Amino acid sequence: MNDNKKILVGKIVAMQGVRGDVRIQTYTENPADFQKFKIQSSKFNPDDFKFIRVLPNSSVIIAHINGFEDRTSAEALRGTELFVARNDLPDTKPGEYYQADLIGFTVIQNGEKVGIISGFQNFGAGDIIETSVGNMYSFKGAEVDLNNKTVTVK
Repeated sequence: MNDNKKILVGKIVAMQGVRGDVRIQTYTENPADFQKFKIQSSKFNPDDFKFIRVLPNSSVIIAHINGFEDRTSAEALRGTELFVARNDLPDTKPGEYYQADLIGFTVIQNGEKVGIISGFQNFGAGDIIETSVGNMYSFKGAEVDLNNKTVTVK
């Protein structure tokens, strides 16, 4: 798996029940998309991932990973990041983008270059742009210019 060609789509955050099921915090627009994804991880094979259901009114899904058949063994998966190959994601429409496609874009604030996007974080209050110099900016209300490869923040 090439790090440059995979997209982080979720993270195993907790166990669910006693049969080895796990709770996954999804980073996708629609958590049910996990039914269609070929999930990749360093801790299991893609064919071992089984989507079970989306929790109501939530971005959390329940899944099962074959080979982890009880709560104790599944506990070893806590914190595991889940990826999909960039090529497996649907093409974007004009004006749309995946945040991962913005990595490397220049961040502009008050007309000045303040950094290069190195990643995104979300601690529960919205998406945060992380720059190569360590500064962080709210992504809310940011203007993305795909042609000039810039993101203007407030």
